[in-house]
Amino acid sequence: MKKTMKKKKYKTIDLFAGIGGMRLAFEQIGCNNVFSSENDRYAAQIYKDNFGDETFGDINLISPLDIPDHDILLAGFPCQPFSIAGKGLGFADTRGTLFFNIEEILKIKKPQAFLLENVKRLLTHDNGNTFFIIQEKLKNLGYTVYYKVLNSLQYGGVPQKRERIYIVGFLDKLPFSFPEPLNGYKPLSEILLEDNQIEDKYFLSKEILKKRHNKIKKLPPRPSIWHENIGGNISALPYSCALRAGGSYNYLVVNGERRLTEREMLRLQGFPDSFKLDVPYTQARKVAGNSVTVTVVERIAQNMLLSLSLQGKNNTHE
Repeated sequence: MKKTMKKKKYKTIDLFAGIGGMRLAFEQIGCNNVFSSENDRYAAQIYKDNFGDETFGDINLISPLDIPDHDILLAGFPCQPFSIAGKGLGFADTRGTLFFNIEEILKIKKPQAFLLENVKRLLTHDNGNTFFIIQEKLKNLGYTVYYKVLNSLQYGGVPQKRERIYIVGFLDKLPFSFPEPLNGYKPLSEILLEDNQIEDKYFLSKEILKKRHNKIKKLPPRPSIWHENIGGNISALPYSCALRAGGSYNYLVVNGERRLTEREMLRLQGFPDSFKLDVPYTQARKVAGNSVTVTVVERIAQNMLLSLSLQGKNNTHE
């Protein structure tokens, strides 16, 4: 009788964890998380509500030596220093230096792989010098590095246009391919709640409603999400533009009539309806805007585990 080998679970750590989008994606394909770090108290509360774990706070206050052994490091490290909204200060912003915490953990713990996520603008920040430094530091630690900008609309199957750079690394020289684009995305009708399920507080005032409808240039599709850009121009689209942590309350408006609910924002990020979000609306907008798109990360995770399975020997931590 042929003996069946029991498949070992890869261990992950979840840095700058937010509400746990990366962890959720990797857990859905069988990984086991052994350490989490998140400094925002509302995000940490949501994390605990859903995973049952207390997250470690400020990553600067823990030595890499005290972080458990793990196979895959996950980190959606703070993107504000590299974003247009964050004034593009990069490493001149103290949050930008948090990348070096990741570098130190990789240096000390030597996990088999990592996945990092950030805004698209990281590629071009400081004429590409910032990203060049990041790549060189990762390669100098012995990692084979892959990166690509993926749009949640094309790669996550959700109706949200959200372009983010994903950086994958392996300690061994392993082949890796990012997932292929999907054929279409989930329609807004499957994301949005019916208006009769929406509380009055989400609907725009008559004054704002009138201003919005006066600006629209042609009869919009329905359902649609109306997006107001920095110049004040409005477009009505059959999908959402990227959720933003610091976007105005009326930055994205459903059918030109109301704001997105907390549940709708999570759905746009690929979270299941079972995911709990019991915080004030202001904080819900912030954490949803800062989150990764779970469905994109899950597809990357599947390909990462496929690459790790090609190793000549099993290097997972016991």
